[in-house]
Amino acid sequence: MTHTTDPSEIPFERLPDGFAERVEAPPEPATPRPAATLVLMRRADPRGDGLEVLLVRRVRSTGFVPGAWVFPGGRVDRSDGGETLLDLLAPSSAATTPGCPDDYLVAAIREAFEETGILVARDAQGIRVPTAAADTEIDQWRERLLAGESTFLELLRKENLRMDRTALGYIAHWITPEPEPRRYDTRFLAAAVPASTEARIHEVEISHESWLSPEVALERHAAGELPMVFPTVKTLEALRPFDTPEAVLDHFREMEIPATRPRLVRTPTGIGIRMPDEE
Repeated sequence: MTHTTDPSEIPFERLPDGFAERVEAPPEPATPRPAATLVLMRRADPRGDGLEVLLVRRVRSTGFVPGAWVFPGGRVDRSDGGETLLDLLAPSSAATTPGCPDDYLVAAIREAFEETGILVARDAQGIRVPTAAADTEIDQWRERLLAGESTFLELLRKENLRMDRTALGYIAHWITPEPEPRRYDTRFLAAAVPASTEARIHEVEISHESWLSPEVALERHAAGELPMVFPTVKTLEALRPFDTPEAVLDHFREMEIPATRPRLVRTPTGIGIRMPDEE
């Protein structure tokens, strides 16, 4: 008999360290904390089509999905919802990200900058901000942020920058299953960046980075080379049909994004995911 891989199951050997041991829900599940993820997208070829996304690998000492390949992101800080900081999220219209609160957008942009050095923002002339990998001054700003010597608001105000809402799209909303001791209510944003964009990772939190097409990333995951968790896999599957970042943003712009509340189940060969409509 021929056995096929269940796309809703990840074999034990492809899961991040310790993930398989956390399947049964505790009597009192942890309350999900607000979090935001940013899927950074670029064209594989500046002169043609081909979509690549940035994946980063969490260090093994991290408390949440250690060793997993994920998209940049993290918790929503209280400061992300401050009026002064929200004023620097331009333009004021929310047409590009309907249904996603503004503090999640700020958190996604801030966390991606801290982890990768890529800042989705523009200066007063509308020019894209260079990356930390390409600009020494931007790299120094990031180092001060990571050291707690400055704030994200200070960076934006002193450099006269505005976060670029028009580069963003709201593409998914996942709530961590109850068995996880750390649970997050995570909004997934996507951002289009230039084809030449390179990352400079924050090595305290990230051990590796790679720009890959969704198809190649899924193939390497299936081969056991890139351990991932379900939201990352499902997001890559959703992006697989598209050839450019612009096509992704156009597709999701008018969509209503529901909250996904999966349940984890143990199978003989791995960990499966069950959606509410499959129960």
